[in-house]
Amino acid sequence: MIEALLEEWNELNTDFKELEVANKTYLQKLDELSGQQKKCQEHITHQKYRIGIISKTIKDLSKKSESPEEINELKTNILKRKAQLFEIEQALPKQNGTYLKIILGNVNVSILNKEDKFKYKDEYEKFKLILSIICFLLAVINYTVKFRPLELSYIFLLVWYYCTLTIRESILKVNGSRIKGWWRLHHFISTAAAGILLIWPDTETWYLFRNKFMLFNIYISTVQYLQFRYQRGVLYRLKALGERHNMDITIEGFHSWMWRGLSFLLPFLFAGYIFQLYISYDLYNIYIQHQETTTWHVPVLSLMFFVLFVGNTATTIFVIPSKFRERMRLKYRVMSQRLSGQLLNREVNKEKVRSALVRVGSLITPCGPESQTPRFWYAALTVLKVTVSLFITFFAIPKLIN
Repeated sequence: MIEALLEEWNELNTDFKELEVANKTYLQKLDELSGQQKKCQEHITHQKYRIGIISKTIKDLSKKSESPEEINELKTNILKRKAQLFEIEQALPKQNGTYLKIILGNVNVSILNKEDKFKYKDEYEKFKLILSIICFLLAVINYTVKFRPLELSYIFLLVWYYCTLTIRESILKVNGSRIKGWWRLHHFISTAAAGILLIWPDTETWYLFRNKFMLFNIYISTVQYLQFRYQRGVLYRLKALGERHNMDITIEGFHSWMWRGLSFLLPFLFAGYIFQLYISYDLYNIYIQHQETTTWHVPVLSLMFFVLFVGNTATTIFVIPSKFRERMRLKYRVMSQRLSGQLLNREVNKEKVRSALVRVGSLITPCGPESQTPRFWYAALTVLKVTVSLFITFFAIPKLIN
């Protein structure tokens, strides 16, 4: 028994030696990777510095109207180079923003692999979906049951939820996500608003407001579920595009509901924004009608909900034209793809017809060295056909009629 254990331990020692070699190689590659990353970042900084100098010189030359064609070509090349540098930067680690440095310190949160970036965004959307369902259920329970500890638990969950969203969105921003600044600010304001709700005393003004607030959260949770469906569709489309951003979208890889879903979602979004305006107005009325008993929480929350209404409405209105412009560009791509496919099919059909005619001609025309001589048999056959046609037209048909 002991001999078997010793033999097994010796095998484990051999495996451990292989692990040490593999770990040593891994550490070497890790050092090489860090060195290459620094080198790339230095080159990018140098490229940007030189591009800035060239751009200033181009501005001076443009005022003098010297060599306009060459200047335009240089401007185009500069735009291309900036796009290339942006693509290179996506695979390099980036520094954290101020908010992440305060929360996490100098921890590197850059995700270098594109597939991992998509997975992280997918997990972010799933996180919002799960919390939206939980918040929906808790809001329904709080609407039907008045129990103060349950209310505080629900509001504390809102504080944690929005605070977590701000951190996750900051990480997404570092990794190249195009989250608009307002939506990040929206979640910061929502975190502050939830914190004020958490410390709002259990007074008469709170009970005048609580049912409307719970109804508002039930509706918002439903809209967030619809947004999740839309975002999942967009994420699927981005993954289908592959690594090249200029790749055309194939018919099989694109689902039309992704864009129809936007127009379906807009009425629900604007209804939610109007609900926010109503909440702000209701809080303002509570403050006006109960000034003697109202605490500072009421006017501050009224102002916050009004700011959320204005920011959400304005941002969505500005986003809609760009979404529909992208939709039109998508239609043109699809149309051009179909036309190119039809033209390709026509060319293939023409080529098939030509090859068929060649095969028929080869049956009539002699092959080999004789094919270089005049095509006597083909000409004779053509003359015979014409003669028969003339005979039938002018002699046979009139006799049959008479």
